[in-house]
This record gives sequence, structure tokens and C-alpha cells, in this order.
Amino acid sequence: MARVAPTKKEKTNTLRAFVVELAVYAVFVTGYFFLVLHYLSGWLQNLHLYHVKIYAFATIVLIIGQAVFLESVTTWLLRLLRGGRSE
Repeated sequence: MARVAPTKKEKTNTLRAFVVELAVYAVFVTGYFFLVLHYLSGWLQNLHLYHVKIYAFATIVLIIGQAVFLESVTTWLLRLLRGGRSE
């Protein structure tokens, strides 16, 4: 099957969508970081000092949870902004 080269407009639209998604995701990651820092820093510090294995598990769960949650929120928001289209 022959591939059709993307047009300049398609490339521009793809780049624009990528930049918007990157900016939205950066805002969400920054907000998430400060929420965790504010609400969980004491608990995580105690786990790190006294229960290293539980701390390791908790941080992995936080990392995976952040990735899944923020990706789903970003996808939903961008679909909303694009009018239901998924690119």
C-alpha cells in the first residue's frame, strides 16, 4: 500500500496539536507536583525514613496513577476542544 505524503497544512495542524497538548500536559503535571508536594510530602518522608519498601511501592503507584490520570484528562480536554475529533 502506497503512503501519501502529508500536506503542509496537515503537518502544521499536527504540530499545533502537539504544542497545545504539550502545554496543557505541562500545566497539569506542574499542578500535580505541587499538590503532591503540599499534601503528601510529610507522609512520603515518613515512609522513606521508616518503611522503604512501602515508600517504593507508593511512589510507583503515584507515578503510574499520575500518568494514567493526566493522560486521560488531557485526551478528554483536547477532544472537547477539537469538537470530538481524535488525532
